[in-house]
Order: sequence, then structure tokens, then C-alpha cells
Amino acid sequence: MLTSEKASGSVISEGRLSMESFETESARRGRQLADLYHRYNIDTEEVDDVQSLPIRFLVEVGKVGLAKYIFKEIIHYKGNTEVILSRPCTYGVFSGPVGGFSPRPHLCVGCLRCTIQHPEFVKVLPNPERLSLGDSYTTHGHIAAIDEEAKKGMVPVRGQGYRGRFGGPGFDGMLTDMSEIVRPSRDGIHGRELIGTSVDIGSKPMHLSFDEKGEIKGIKPKMFSIQVPFIFDLPPGNLGTEKLIRVIDSTSKGIDTLACVNSSDVERMAIDSANIIPVLSIDDAQKSSNFPNARLIQLDGWDSSAVDAARSVSDAMIGVRIKFEEGWQLRLDSAVNHGVEVIHLLADLHGRGEDGQFVIELFKEAHLRLIEQGRRDLVTLIGAGGIVGADHVPKSIISGLDAVALDLPVLFALQGRSDGSLVERAGVIGNLPNKMDEGWAEQRLTNLCGSWRNQLLEILGAMGIREVRRLRGEFGRSMIVEHLEDEAFEGIAGYVGGGN
Repeated sequence: MLTSEKASGSVISEGRLSMESFETESARRGRQLADLYHRYNIDTEEVDDVQSLPIRFLVEVGKVGLAKYIFKEIIHYKGNTEVILSRPCTYGVFSGPVGGFSPRPHLCVGCLRCTIQHPEFVKVLPNPERLSLGDSYTTHGHIAAIDEEAKKGMVPVRGQGYRGRFGGPGFDGMLTDMSEIVRPSRDGIHGRELIGTSVDIGSKPMHLSFDEKGEIKGIKPKMFSIQVPFIFDLPPGNLGTEKLIRVIDSTSKGIDTLACVNSSDVERMAIDSANIIPVLSIDDAQKSSNFPNARLIQLDGWDSSAVDAARSVSDAMIGVRIKFEEGWQLRLDSAVNHGVEVIHLLADLHGRGEDGQFVIELFKEAHLRLIEQGRRDLVTLIGAGGIVGADHVPKSIISGLDAVALDLPVLFALQGRSDGSLVERAGVIGNLPNKMDEGWAEQRLTNLCGSWRNQLLEILGAMGIREVRRLRGEFGRSMIVEHLEDEAFEGIAGYVGGGN
């Protein structure tokens, strides 16, 4: 019961509220609290291109053939200019001052109406320069999607519907449950229902014990939360420039997530803060004391003495980065045995481990291994490698991760170009736009994160899941194309196996 005159903000006789006054005061305070509440959101804003992607299609029009066709129309329609000068393209490819004699290929969407109507003098061809972007895994399609997401901050929806693959290698081999029948939270990005995307970083005991006073005894939770289930990984190859690091730093602060940065860069640029994860070599573990503001410090590799050395000089959580190389399972077990709170698992940029397994299976193996040992919540699993699409985030979490780390998407969000290998991190050679403004770059990266979060909300809403933490390891929410094909076609002559 509210009894304080000071608390109520009004003078009440005998210092006690009547039932009517209590209801009024409760409603007032409720409104005040509601006005203070702010639902987490990533503010997006469309930005202009600095270095546009090559156009999708080349439109070739035979001028002689076009002139002959126009001459025929003049005779056929008896000089009716309204018909003769009409343009056959809905998208305006031939709507310039001289029509088809100078087409506008940047407007072409590849509907092929012009080539069907006039195959004798019109050709629409894929642009080889566009097709050459990326490589066999990070394709020009991924790069184009990232570019549009970073430009507009929106979910890339087309009237033609889904144009991607319904099965294939890698993440294309997993489909997600999108049943929206009788789902309580299917509003997705429309905001009528709150769907949480925050995740916990750190360690939670598998159970809590309390003493006679109700105080927690034994191991206590040691964790903090970030608002999205993705962080920024170390920029691969030659991308770790000072300008890019500043962009990643400011963006991670703005959206309340984390950014991995080499410890030497953190010191040189004086950016030690709660959103920065300094990454140190095992030999430099003692330098953890140089980062008093960090909540999490990562060591590049597993070594128990290095973890002890870092803990002895820092109050931050100490995480380790483990590559999917031979013996990674034993290193994972040893790190968890030693009380490491955060483990950052690394595949190559095509999402493959040393043995060629894809990250879906590798993440599942790590997750199930800890479940079988009865200690999954003791550690946070972050994974990186091959994550170049918005759908790869929920698929990785379904496979057992708590959060993912982004690498190559940062390059392509900022309209950078790659040259050479996109497999090994150290071998990446990338070029960012020469005229890249940091404010422009921060907004584009923010837009990408907003778009990916919105697409995650759509998937969670379609599944009826109210927060992303409940998605971790929910294998039943996914369908493996290989298994579906085996179930449907096994035993039919000529069928060679799912996924082939």
C-alpha cells in the first residue's frame, strides 16, 4: 500500500491513501513507467552508394534491326505516334530520349519480355563483371543482398518471390520451420509482440544453491548481455585498417554488441571499452591488465597457463579462440574444464573445418558434446566461418551456438571489393572505397545489422519463439534437405542420395 505523502507527490490526510486515491496514484505511476520504457530497436536510414556494384544485366539492341522494326510500325500503324513511340519495358530500360537506341541497362531486372517479343535484335545477358564478384561460396548473390541490406536497412523482399535455392550445400541444406498457424508471436518485425534478440555472454551454473539466508552459495553466474546474437570478428586479411576498426567500434557501441580487435590496435588507438574484445596471443596473456575496461578478453588459442596468467592480472572474463582443426574436441573439453566462460569456434571462410565438415555439423557436435557432459550452460559458444547471409544466423543458433561472429559481411556492407582467396582468413585481400566516410560506413553497417535482426525476428515470429535464446540447439525447428529427400525418394531407381 502506498502510504508516504512524499512518495505520492500529493498531500493526503493522515498520510494514508484511500482506495480511490490509490487507484489514481497507481495509474499515474504506471503511465510514468510506461513512458520511460524503450523497446530495443536498431535505427536504420537509407544511404547513397559510394562504389556501386556492377549492374546485373547487359542489354544489347541491334540498331539496324530496331530501325527496321520502327519503319514497319510506321507503315502498319499509319503514323500513329502514340503507338509507334510506346516503350515495351515496364521498368524503363527503353524510356530514354532515343528509346532502344540507347538503353538503360541499370534498370533491367531480367524479366526477358523484350527478348521474347523481339529475339531478332534484343539480347539480355548476365554481366560478367557482376558474376566475378566473390567466389564459389560467397557468391555475387550474397554480396548483392548484403549491399542492398546495408544501403536500405530493410528486408530484401521482391514481388517475384523467393529466388534462392530450395536445397544445396552448406546452409542451403537446412530449411527452417516457418509455420505461422496458431502462433502467439507471429508479428515479427511489426512490433505488436516483443520478441527478444538479446543473448548472454559468459557462464551460468547448471543449478543454483542457496544458504539459510537465501544467498547464493557456490558458483555464481558470471555473464553480461548484448542486444543481438552477433558480434564483429577480427577483420580478416589486410582489412584491419584503423579506419575500419573505428567504424566497427562505433557501430558495436551503437547497437550494443561486441567487436573483436587485435590487442595492439586497441592500445595504439586507445579504444579500450566495454564493447571491445581485445584479442591477444597466448604469449601476451600477461598484457590483459592493459585493458581495464574490457568485459571480455580473448586469447588466440588454448593454453591453460596462458588463461591463468590472464586471470591473474584482469577481472574480465577470459575467452579462447579454437579453430576446427584436428583435436579441437579435446581442446574444447580442456578449456571448459578450466572454467573458460567463452569459447570462440573458428572454421574457414567457406564454413569448413580442417576435415572438410561444414559448420552446421561442427557447431552441432560442440553443442551436443557439452550437453552430454551436462555442462552446456557453463560456457558461451560463439562461432565464425561461412556466415554471409541473414538466414545463416538463426541456422547457426539452431545448430547450437549462442551467437555468431561476422567477418566478410563487413567488407561487402561497406561496398568493398575482394581480390583473391576468400577461404583462409589470413589470405583475404580486400579494398574499401577510397572515399569512404566513417559516418557513412557506420550507418551502412548499422543498416546491415538492423536488416539481419529484422529477418531474425521474422523467423522467430514464424516459429512462435519469443526470444532467440530459446532457439539454441532447437534441431526440431529445422529440416535437413538431405533427410527430406531420402525420406521421399529412397528406393526409387536412379536416386543416388539426398543432397546430391
